[in-house]
Amino acid sequence: MGATAESARRPGRPGAHTPAVPEEQSILQRGLEAFAELGYDHASARELARRLGVSHNFINDRYGSKAAFWRAVVDAALGAQMAKLPQPDPSLDEAEQLRQMVTGFYLTAANDPRVGRLFVNEFTLDTERLDYLYENYLGPILQTLVSVIDKLVAAGRMTPVPIDVLFFAVIPPVSGMVETPLARRMGRPDPESPQQLTATAGALANLVVNGLLATGSGTGR
Repeated sequence: MGATAESARRPGRPGAHTPAVPEEQSILQRGLEAFAELGYDHASARELARRLGVSHNFINDRYGSKAAFWRAVVDAALGAQMAKLPQPDPSLDEAEQLRQMVTGFYLTAANDPRVGRLFVNEFTLDTERLDYLYENYLGPILQTLVSVIDKLVAAGRMTPVPIDVLFFAVIPPVSGMVETPLARRMGRPDPESPQQLTATAGALANLVVNGLLATGSGTGR
């Protein structure tokens, strides 16, 4: 007896009346929203499937595993953000290069606050996901900053700073760009205009960079 069309379908393939699978960009955007809101451990396969509007085995069929899907989501989101980060302008003074890069980082982060929330979910956990974020994204960003900072230190314009101290001096203030519900309670207008976002990023960058350029206070290390 011949197999019916329905029984001949491979596991994970949609049935005849199953709604069409969303476009790849939509899937990755919904995945980012889920991981940013729930964190990796609480974003179950069932919940991810519900939010993506797909069958329960879609992620395994398409990506191989939830971990591989998380990496695809991260690559799509952070790859786009990394492409927007300004590179050091050799025509500028090193301090202005640093200010430009930090300002650009804050502005880029504000374009998609979900990425910042995903980072917060991962920073306190010693996992392969943190290794992936550091090796592919955080490390390269830090190295770009360090290339400019080394010149400032060599010129005596900045006190040497361990890379971990540098990270926590530069990165956490990005919360001022992405934690908008709290900022609104402190008087920030809603919605913010592009000019206001740029001004906020510049003010944060000035505080950070001016603090780094203040010599005379050692790190104790």
